Amino acid sequence: MSSEYEKLVISLTPEAIIKKWPEITPLKKISGIPRSSGSDTSVSTSQEDLDLFNGHDEEQIRLMDELCIVLDYDDKPLGAGTKKLCHMMENINQGLLHRAFSVFLFNQSGKLLLQQRADEKITFPSMWTNTCCSHPLCVPLELGLNLQKGVTDVNLLSNAIAGAKVAAQRKLYHELGILSEDVPIENFTYLTRIHYQSASGDEKTSLWGEHEIDYILILRTKDDITINTNDNEVKDYKYVSANELKEMFNDHTLVFTPWFKLICQTFLFKWWDSLNNLDQFKDDEIHRLL
Repeated sequence: MSSEYEKLVISLTPEAIIKKWPEITPLKKISGIPRSSGSDTSVSTSQEDLDLFNGHDEEQIRLMDELCIVLDYDDKPLGAGTKKLCHMMENINQGLLHRAFSVFLFNQSGKLLLQQRADEKITFPSMWTNTCCSHPLCVPLELGLNLQKGVTDVNLLSNAIAGAKVAAQRKLYHELGILSEDVPIENFTYLTRIHYQSASGDEKTSLWGEHEIDYILILRTKDDITINTNDNEVKDYKYVSANELKEMFNDHTLVFTPWFKLICQTFLFKWWDSLNNLDQFKDDEIHRLL
């Protein structure tokens, strides 16, 4: 049975979404699809932004200008919306939805690489989570397009998966300093998509949150890959076995991101037991965890 929130999201047609949030740039109006809405060094200074970003880290504020892929309920890209727009609870509560990915990197020994998000993060700071979680940008490569090769359909799942893998490789380097040669695109295995919504902190008072269709990517690497963390993104990291992760969940001093907990509760440990046979778990579905 659909939740009231899911019914709201279903009711939002593409036309209604564009009308409700005029800040979204429709795909058909984007020429070249820029990386972000401002320069690489700009920091927003409107009164609204001063209130929203009061006390937050400048680099993390700048990243709020990146352009996410705004979606309808069926995961069809509609246009570009800033990370700020897509992560404000005011908009999430009205149904605004965007695309994300989550990487689960396992080494040869079958241990999962976890990260603890930096204290500087605006959303879900200091929480433990899977290896890397972020958003494809609204640029051709991360939409899965290749105009030179005639790959132009943003609505094909195969193209969206290809774009998510490109974004994942980019963010593994940005957050953890993992080189592309250690995580080649062809080594990513796509399994499924989950749709979830969560506030960053208290449901009633938080200004920020997530409402995403999240592409799940599994990655197997050698044991000795180099990790060089970006301190503005990652506070700590560790490899864990399945039992060690379960012990971490029993430690009430540790806090985990809501999407990571949802994935663990519904899927992760089944995947973990079958890392050499993941094809059995692949599907084209969107698992609604709302």
